Amino acid sequence: MLRVLNIRTAVPMQKPLAALVAKKLRCSRSDISGLTIVRRSIDARRKPRIYFVFTVDVSFADEDRVWKRCRDNKDVRRLTETPAPEIHPGTQPMAHRPIVIGTGPSGLAAALALAEHGYAPIVFERGCDVDTRTKDVETFWRGGPFKASSNVQFGEGGAGTFSDGKLTTRVNHPLLRRILQTFVDAGAPEDILYAYNPHVGTDVLRRVVKNMRHTIEARGGEVHFSSCVTAIHRDDEGRITSVTVNDSDEYPAELVVMGIGHSARDTYYMLHDQGVTLEKKPFAVGVRIEHSQDVIDRAQYGCPAADLGLEPADYALVYHSPEGRSCYSFCMCPGGVVVGAASEEGRVVTNGMSLYRRDSGIANSAVVVNVTADDMGGDSPLAGIEFQRRYEELAYKAGGSCYYAPAQTVGSFLKRPGAPQEGPVHSYRPGVTWTDLHDVLPGFVTTTLEQALPYFGRRIHGFDDDAVVMTGVETRTSAPVRIVRGEDRMALGAAGLYPIGEGAGYAGGIMSAFLDGLETAIEIIRKYQPLEVK
Repeated sequence: MLRVLNIRTAVPMQKPLAALVAKKLRCSRSDISGLTIVRRSIDARRKPRIYFVFTVDVSFADEDRVWKRCRDNKDVRRLTETPAPEIHPGTQPMAHRPIVIGTGPSGLAAALALAEHGYAPIVFERGCDVDTRTKDVETFWRGGPFKASSNVQFGEGGAGTFSDGKLTTRVNHPLLRRILQTFVDAGAPEDILYAYNPHVGTDVLRRVVKNMRHTIEARGGEVHFSSCVTAIHRDDEGRITSVTVNDSDEYPAELVVMGIGHSARDTYYMLHDQGVTLEKKPFAVGVRIEHSQDVIDRAQYGCPAADLGLEPADYALVYHSPEGRSCYSFCMCPGGVVVGAASEEGRVVTNGMSLYRRDSGIANSAVVVNVTADDMGGDSPLAGIEFQRRYEELAYKAGGSCYYAPAQTVGSFLKRPGAPQEGPVHSYRPGVTWTDLHDVLPGFVTTTLEQALPYFGRRIHGFDDDAVVMTGVETRTSAPVRIVRGEDRMALGAAGLYPIGEGAGYAGGIMSAFLDGLETAIEIIRKYQPLEVK
């Protein structure tokens, strides 16, 4: 098989990809017996002239003949098939089935791998199944009651279920292709295998996580909803012996995989009380900003995305202040909406979400400023949680104590004369209250935002227009706590406890969390014998 790089073609494409490959390789299309897209990216440096750039793997009936013609082409490489590394189960016996806490990306990854290899995991999820959860969240967004155990943060699929469903990561790892294939097998579209910025959207992701759960169950695992692990128990040597669920039911276990997510604040406190080693971890806070998607498309493509047959455009922006602060866009959602993402009563949290089609006409992104350990105050490893709570409570009160979010136009925030007090583009549900965002964010955050917004406006025309709306507060960018673990992936001082994913402080986003859960499961599989479950 040959890998062919840098196949460029104008958007929209006028010729089939096979024809472009044949031209680059100086062969006939009939010579090609198979073609797989490895990567498709977009080059918009000469907008409005936009190009696709493909990397493809090509097979031939007579590869040697084609290779002789193009072996000196730096964009062509000959591949040899490398078999996937085998995972051989270990020999250490287990007395009890492994327990997995949480059905976010890391928990699902661990449970899937353990179930596939015969370990029949028991999975506890504090929230509801995805169908019940979706109904509860929609009710809340329409102004209905808030449910502390069934919301955007808690329930099947984790916080990522109500997001843009991005499957991107800065990590380069040989298991990433396998992870993407796992998503495809569970119902995600095949284009995530090669898209430069793959995403599945919240609507598709809900179906995917349900199918993953069905796979776990079909392979001998169990998944229990409305089941919050409220205590872990250890022997005198610090080894896990059991867990308590919902303050009542105790389950024996010597192996617990903990994928709790970054909003399981009560679980962090439980671990701290029981002597598990935790530490502060930097995160970021700020606001959600919204624009007409057409503004972003024209800035990135030079014309509406639909004119080129492309998906709505995204962006990534970073500003570094003279004081050493960083302000950056985070979790950008093309064609999406801003939603209420609270996980505790009396607090307001914002997040972004979009469907697979990204067709809302609104672009939104978090614009956040870094928070250091010193900013959090105090010596407790849980200080970051209290920092988040403080500003979430201020946002709740500023919004009217009804889960409306405080909102302000950029012009008003920057105190520009004559700036409108309300903006035309805002999608937050259940609703907004127009107020001053300086009252609900730390001073160092608002000062850095004041510097960053005009800078971003010079990068994307219209980004800092007076009528652009910002909604607060965005506080759940990542975990404010790390559950410290050793090289064996076990928590320090708690043998048999494996903290994983974003909530443990070792991942950021769906893909890296899934990878962390998978790698931990592989570590367990290589150590322990599978169980025979009757």
